[in-house]
Amino acid sequence: MYSSFKGHVKIVILALAILGCSEKPEKVKPAPPNIIYLLTDDQRWDALGAMGNTIIQTPHLDELANNGLLFKNAYVTTSICAVSRASMLTGQYESRHEIHDFKTGLSADALEDTYPLVLKGNGYKIGFIGKYGVGEAKVHPKALFDFWACTEKGQPDYENTDENGNYIHYTDVVANNIETFINEVDDRPFCLSVSFKAPHVQDGDERQFIPDPVYADHYKDVEIPEPKTADPKYWESFPDFFRTDENIGRERWKLRFNTPEKYQRSVKNYYRLLTGVDDVVGALRQQLEEKGLDKNTVIVFMGDNGMFLGEHGLAGKWYPYEESVRVPLIIYDPREGSLKGRKDQIALNVDIAPTILGFAGIDPPESMQGLDLVAIMKNNGSTRSSFFYEHSFFGSPKIPVSEGVISTGLKYIKYTEYDYEELYDLSNDPLEEINLVSDPKYTNVLENQRSLYENLKKMAK
Repeated sequence: MYSSFKGHVKIVILALAILGCSEKPEKVKPAPPNIIYLLTDDQRWDALGAMGNTIIQTPHLDELANNGLLFKNAYVTTSICAVSRASMLTGQYESRHEIHDFKTGLSADALEDTYPLVLKGNGYKIGFIGKYGVGEAKVHPKALFDFWACTEKGQPDYENTDENGNYIHYTDVVANNIETFINEVDDRPFCLSVSFKAPHVQDGDERQFIPDPVYADHYKDVEIPEPKTADPKYWESFPDFFRTDENIGRERWKLRFNTPEKYQRSVKNYYRLLTGVDDVVGALRQQLEEKGLDKNTVIVFMGDNGMFLGEHGLAGKWYPYEESVRVPLIIYDPREGSLKGRKDQIALNVDIAPTILGFAGIDPPESMQGLDLVAIMKNNGSTRSSFFYEHSFFGSPKIPVSEGVISTGLKYIKYTEYDYEELYDLSNDPLEEINLVSDPKYTNVLENQRSLYENLKKMAK
């Protein structure tokens, strides 16, 4: 009896073992990544070592670029900070989010569909540091964030004092707040948005670009070459409505670039400000490593718009020329199997929100018009061949209203107040020296660009 009972037990155990082995073990879902979005203010695409600039010193950002995705053709859809930042938060063109100035903030409904609030609704801790930049301080969504360390000024001051009365540069104020946030992270995944003031000028200060004095010796013995299009003939080639001393781009050119001495000082200080940002990025990465967060923290880096450094006789941004609309974009994902390399596809500021949500495995709200860049790259897809550009702030004579279509090979510009058109063949004329609107060889190209412009304009709403 006993031996028979033992035999039955063995059969049952064997059957259970076979059944157990036939079941596939459940895959362990990976933890959602932490996400840090770093934004500089007025950094043009070529003010970065990884983009081929042999003078500027940005080793930490270059390392991110060399070990992540670097988009060589990244653009903003509107080149002015408030509008561009609203586009980054919402994933929408100016025509849809309708932030046209510096006073208006996003509505409560619009905020719910921004990438930070969508992430918060999915269990993320969210923080914002630096210059929020969308609307006046009284309409900033401070209460909706878990961590908020933003200035209430439209433009923070570079020169500050700490609680002990000691000098501190605003880039270091931002750095200290980053350190505080990282030290306070808990078990939740987090998304931290960091907006530097650098390398924006200090408006109203004759020095304009004000770096931390610790960088005074950087670039001291370097001669910055002036751009070809700084030649006065390029300013003189603009139409009468544009070529006026009331044009803000020309006003600011006189402050920064109208003598060789001013040009050298301004560009070197612009670079010094960016080297300061680069050092903060290095410190951030070290802190992530010390906290054991580096292997699961995605870092996205972009500029909110470009910057004329004397090209076409201009300073500032606003207009649809390359110096104004092209920006750096790096996406660094340290996790196994992540994408790396330099990409030629067009990437836009409206792509930031859906790309960040894509890292968290969250479908973007239907209101978002941008693309998940990483998902497209993983599928070897293409982003877009062209996009609609718009800028409506101020208007003539300060900033003539401009719209157009930009691609990697062509650019069509329309100054809508005057029905004035420009057409550039970027493949053969990357500096935008020759307006081809009146060239009979480009008649069909011009008609195609006009049609594309009208279609893309409708789609942006």
